[in-house]
Amino acid sequence: MLQSSLNWLSRNGNAGLVRKGLRGVEKESLRVTPDGELAQTPHPAALGSALTHPYLTTDYSEALLEFVTPPYPSNGAMLGFLSDLHGAVHSALDGELLWPASMPCIVNADRMPIAHYGPSNAGMLRTVYRRGLGHRYGRAMQAIAGAHFNYSPPADFWPAYRDRRESSEPLQQFKSAEFMGLVRNYRRCAWLVIYLFGESPAFCKSFRPEGHALLSELDSGTWFAPHATSLRMSDMGYRNKYQARLQISANSLGEYVGGLRSALTSVDPHYERIGVTVDGEFRQLNANVLQLENEYYSAVRPKPAPGSGRAVAALERNGVEYVEIRSLDLDIGEPLGMSDSQMRFLEALLLYCLLAESPPIAQSEQQEIDATELAIAREGRKPGLAITRLGRQTRVADRALGLVDGVAAVAALLDDGDRAHSAAVQSCRDAVCDPDLTPSARLLAELRTEGASFFEYTLELARRQRDHFMALPLASSRAQHLADTASRSTAEARAREEADTEPFDDYRRRYIGQV
Repeated sequence: MLQSSLNWLSRNGNAGLVRKGLRGVEKESLRVTPDGELAQTPHPAALGSALTHPYLTTDYSEALLEFVTPPYPSNGAMLGFLSDLHGAVHSALDGELLWPASMPCIVNADRMPIAHYGPSNAGMLRTVYRRGLGHRYGRAMQAIAGAHFNYSPPADFWPAYRDRRESSEPLQQFKSAEFMGLVRNYRRCAWLVIYLFGESPAFCKSFRPEGHALLSELDSGTWFAPHATSLRMSDMGYRNKYQARLQISANSLGEYVGGLRSALTSVDPHYERIGVTVDGEFRQLNANVLQLENEYYSAVRPKPAPGSGRAVAALERNGVEYVEIRSLDLDIGEPLGMSDSQMRFLEALLLYCLLAESPPIAQSEQQEIDATELAIAREGRKPGLAITRLGRQTRVADRALGLVDGVAAVAALLDDGDRAHSAAVQSCRDAVCDPDLTPSARLLAELRTEGASFFEYTLELARRQRDHFMALPLASSRAQHLADTASRSTAEARAREEADTEPFDDYRRRYIGQV
């Protein structure tokens, strides 16, 4: 299936059908004091309202900024916009810094300020949801930052691809089914992204003072795992025993929606013991397995069109519009937290996942997928490490090279007058052949060379990256657009607060019932 699709795309200029797909990112960064402590200050007023600003919001904590780009048909335009956002933010930080790493700064979970979105019902919903996350999983985990990559092939690709597949399905139904095939295949190879781009093999001891059996002491202030790629994606990060129980099938859009809906409407005894309201305060939105769709910490999510309402209902009603890739650590050495080369590899990988055969995932295969992701996150660079695929053990390097070679064939189609995509894939192939070239290995090597703790090293990078953005010129038209957007978001948030007359509990019940 993959080869025949590549042959079709290679003929008669059809490669243009997969070039210039839409891509965007959501990138998180902690605000920290000049000394590297988690910031206790409110979201800067100059940045507008975190509730209504389309590009600048907060995640779990008031100090955890989230940068959101619109979708663009090129990496250059998307990364350029992201760079301008960073410049605007640094200008508003009043001496604070942005922490460049996924694993946090000096953090005291008890003093981590939960994001506040104002007294409107929509704002309270977000705040209570985050309060629930803290009760369910602990606040420390919520200080971990990452990046999400959103992607959809060009609009012209879909009708041509449907014709090529000789399908009579309505276009949106066909599109959704193909996207779900992409989701299944990405689940199968998400471990490769963790291996190639994981950059959290070490962290400050303040994050986990008690350590862990996997960890060793790099220095008096730093824990590390010698062969880890992404402790963020391990059981010390976003993998937890409660989410591990979730088995939401991606074998069809209907099964995915049904699984999400069940998790959103089924009471969990553990969460029920936490309570929804205690002493007059909301501890969580509900006691269900998932409070909201966003609580499902999967490596990839099929997403409906933005602004179409609750994800479950919108997916069922309108189908899949794009996919969100969620297994990316921040690239600590890149001021933006990501690179053009990384985006090019991900684009080629996602098209590979779309075009390759994607059979249903049985429960036994899903268990292998989960075990592989955890093994790669914890010790992906361990010499001779083997992973299981459909009951057969394979060395990590052998399996990775097979996948990368398939992605390379797609990258060749995406090369448009250059070899930029192919070069990005070759760089990843080199890292498979030599694990010392992976970001996780390079970070540990730099910590040892510098003789610095993880905290000291990252704080110095934060200062350099601030200087980098403060030195970049910001076009007056872009500066005015961002200033106007911030002002509009503040006015919109205020208008929502003034317009709300419905009691919050009534609003909450109505909202969570929309599944």
